[in-house]
Amino acid sequence: MKVIGYEEFGPATEVLQVREIELQKPKSREARVKLRYSGVNPSDAKARAGNRPGVFRPEYSLVIPHSDGSGVIEDVGSELDKSLIGKRVWVRNGQWKRPFGTAAEYITIALENLIEMPSEMSFKDGATMGIPGLTAAYGIFGSGEVLGKTLLISGGMGAVGHLAVQLAKWGGAKVIATGSKSSCETILDLGADYFFEYSSDKLVSQIKEVAPEGIDRVVEVEFGINLTWLHEVLKPSGTLAVYGSAKEMNPIIPFGLYLFKAIKIDIFLIYILPPKEREIAINYLHLAYRQKALVPRIDSIYRLEDCDQAQERTLTKGRKGAVLLKI
Repeated sequence: MKVIGYEEFGPATEVLQVREIELQKPKSREARVKLRYSGVNPSDAKARAGNRPGVFRPEYSLVIPHSDGSGVIEDVGSELDKSLIGKRVWVRNGQWKRPFGTAAEYITIALENLIEMPSEMSFKDGATMGIPGLTAAYGIFGSGEVLGKTLLISGGMGAVGHLAVQLAKWGGAKVIATGSKSSCETILDLGADYFFEYSSDKLVSQIKEVAPEGIDRVVEVEFGINLTWLHEVLKPSGTLAVYGSAKEMNPIIPFGLYLFKAIKIDIFLIYILPPKEREIAINYLHLAYRQKALVPRIDSIYRLEDCDQAQERTLTKGRKGAVLLKI
């Protein structure tokens, strides 16, 4: 089968190469999926570049990147029911703690990492459900229902943020979202009640004006640079749900300011979300999608052979939605 792989860290154009490898036979509780799309995320590009602290070389001799994808089950292992063959699925954790992800014509993976898609879901949309979708769903509903609550979503135009805005509005929350000035109209169209430019020096006062009683839950993509002021807008006992901090990975927390408002900091990593919480997040995603309240935005689609361009696109400022490879 044709794959894209790398043996060492480095620039996408230098280390990502088209290869032919043997098709993998499923083990007892694995299934082989003929992929239609591979979802490309910033984490894939950063991992390939060797940007993870303390990691100096790939863990495996050959890495096929990308954790997300969608396709059709083609074969199953000996302990699985043959009726699974032909099921339309989306893939999660394709390249988490394993060498072979979804930048390939096929993936063979444990059944627990394959989620049957609603009949209404397209393969394109299914490829966005993994990292972006689950992150958005847990970010919004990680503390339970949001009906009548006020949520602040950081980066409302990002691959996670645009889904989070839609889910929060669908859940009945008052939604405040931040983003770049150029994304204002789109974020409001997605369902946000209020939009504020994240770089404004009046951001705190703007949020307080529309949410004088405070924010119940913040969904935060840049923890390190924003924790200096988020305590000002959160309610006592509010929750700061954190899934990223790329611009400042070693922040200093003003602990007292968070302590005396009893603010909960919920740092979560979607790859290791416990099964119960994961199932709840999946159910929210599918239900919202079926009700047409969740419409993933696709920024761009590349050929498998252009994986290097796709990975670079995930890191491009101004990206509007998900980046996919068409297999």
